[in-house]
Amino acid sequence: MAVGDIMVHSPQLPAYYDPKTGRYDFSPWFRKVKPLLSEGDWVVGNLETPIAGADLKYSGYPRFNAPPELADALRGSGFQILSTANNHTLDRGYIGAARTLRNLRGAGLVPVGTALSRTDSQRLVIEERNGIKLGFLAYSYGTNGIPIPKDKPYVINLIDRKTIAADIAKLRRAGADAVVVSLHFGTEYQRMPNDSQRSLARDMIASGADLILGSHPHVVQPYETVEVPDAGAPGGSRRGFVIYSLGNFISGQKDDWKDVGVILKLTLSKTTAADGTSRTEWGDVEATPTWVHSRIVNKKKYFTVLPLPETVARKNEPGLTEADYKKLTALLNGLNRHLRHLSAAPAG
Repeated sequence: MAVGDIMVHSPQLPAYYDPKTGRYDFSPWFRKVKPLLSEGDWVVGNLETPIAGADLKYSGYPRFNAPPELADALRGSGFQILSTANNHTLDRGYIGAARTLRNLRGAGLVPVGTALSRTDSQRLVIEERNGIKLGFLAYSYGTNGIPIPKDKPYVINLIDRKTIAADIAKLRRAGADAVVVSLHFGTEYQRMPNDSQRSLARDMIASGADLILGSHPHVVQPYETVEVPDAGAPGGSRRGFVIYSLGNFISGQKDDWKDVGVILKLTLSKTTAADGTSRTEWGDVEATPTWVHSRIVNKKKYFTVLPLPETVARKNEPGLTEADYKKLTALLNGLNRHLRHLSAAPAG
């Protein structure tokens, strides 16, 4: 299971701070989607903010830094693996990226796409569930112009076709049955992928990736199946799945499709032949659209990620009106159509 951007804008903080303990609790954001996420053997998201501590000052756009307690809320809600390679990775410099990694690992989460050291950057992330070994990689188009320290080029993985192809091959040699690549790419607020995205995704499938998870546009972009020639595969071709942008999972952004995202669910199946060779395939694609419900109580903003199909069907969410449900129904129908907009034919 995979979701898109996990962001923390400044208005998201005040309502979740407890002055008695001096700590934040963000678990209420995810209480409505936790049952869905708990179904996943692998649960992946894009953490688009450092979580580097109060001494580096908490802030939202344009340079983010959120409380480390976010890691506990994510782990408690079912998340396991987080892409940390995106344009906000270095918003608090190398120290912010390093603290983020330590905080995530301390909470029992697996970060992908950034590293503390050269040795750390060479680690292979392969997570085994039910006899299937799934490899994970993550890359970003850039860092918003923030220089990558010359003595620490390993801190973030940048998109480079040859590098990604080599990294996929390393995971395969290490025993990965399938490979997931998270790509932070595309154009912000554009609801359709551009030619560069589709070309890169096709190349990654041809290089051995099975699933491509896109982020960065902050709106949902469609998914498609990509088929590429492969002499070693049955029928002479192999197929991969690409969702070009999973949208915003949690953020302070509103309207114009910026407060909706999807929980993507795919089923992996592994078949082992009599000679010991195995084949792992994906299928049964489901996408559950989500919406961030924000409301103001006593001058503080409260946020809840709502699964749209269940919310629209039950119509019992506190604070929502008939007009709200009409809007949510339109969002749900629109997203369901939009997700399937691309044909199954590969990009040219």
